Amino acid sequence: MDKKVENVPQVTLGEAKKIVSALAATQSVLLLSPPGVGKSAVIRQAADEAGLECRSLLGTQIAPEDVSGIPRIVGERSVFCPPRVLLPEDSTAKPFCLFLDELPACTPDIQKAFYSLLLERRVGEYPLPKGTWVVAAGNRAEDRSLVRSLSAALVNRVTILNVKVSVPEWLDWARGAGIRHDVLSYIIYAPHSLQRPVPPTPSPFSTPRAWESLSKALDCLDHVGALTHSARKALAFGTVSPEDAAAFCVMCEHDLDSLHPWYEYIRHPELVSQETGSTSLAKKFFILDTIRRAISAKLFAQLDPDKKPTADEVNAFLNSLHREDRIVLLLDQVQQWAELGADNALVNTFDDIIRATP
Repeated sequence: MDKKVENVPQVTLGEAKKIVSALAATQSVLLLSPPGVGKSAVIRQAADEAGLECRSLLGTQIAPEDVSGIPRIVGERSVFCPPRVLLPEDSTAKPFCLFLDELPACTPDIQKAFYSLLLERRVGEYPLPKGTWVVAAGNRAEDRSLVRSLSAALVNRVTILNVKVSVPEWLDWARGAGIRHDVLSYIIYAPHSLQRPVPPTPSPFSTPRAWESLSKALDCLDHVGALTHSARKALAFGTVSPEDAAAFCVMCEHDLDSLHPWYEYIRHPELVSQETGSTSLAKKFFILDTIRRAISAKLFAQLDPDKKPTADEVNAFLNSLHREDRIVLLLDQVQQWAELGADNALVNTFDDIIRATP
């Protein structure tokens, strides 16, 4: 992730919904995040909970006159007729939620057409019904999406909220939304897989939206009895990041659906030794491989303080493993483990290797 983005204060979708509900009737709000986080859904949900109809304008598919209206002659004057989606013909119309989707993708002339709408809540000379929400959403330039620079005048007319993915929030939503158990199990085990960075080339990558799409696709095949291993692989690799698709398919094919989050195995090494049964070797390999990947990607830094293993726990975990398993984890990762305080375990491993050398 870009360091500039990391330093910007961020809110979760749940927090964003509360802020939108409180501000949108008087201040225009712009939600920014990577693709597939769920901005549009949370805006519609907030409007629905407030009893407001949600009307959308897609920034990439409108012209300036779709915002400012088309002129007509009334007497000896020109009068702009506002679009019906922005201002119904009934002057006593109820307030609604105006959702400006993909606002950062708008061309400069369309951005300019939004100025009075965002700041003064009016279309030309016509004010929006009192209590109407004005909420916008879009992606960021670093997300490699179709994004243009926002003008300073537009930025100064909105409250910008940078939105981040919250795994606990998503899991709570997913359980109520009927997301498949195998998808839930994988995200619980590898929470960093819920949202991956946008790849440099156009290819599938993991987002909350992608995991929901994969769950629905698997359900469809399951419903007609066509969910084979090859079909699952095709759907997974066509929907989420390759590294997640591969690990997810392995988990499903070996019935590894009762896993703990990877960092819990470091904090509680007895969980690894307790693995028994016909799938124990596959499960153990799966656990150790995921931990190795997490250390390589320095995912420790992304853990909440209450979930982050201490140096003592890191050493206890490594020392609890057989020499061969420790070597697998430490291979090409000595520096990363050392930064986590694994000095004791490193010394013990090197000592074991020397003793085992003929």
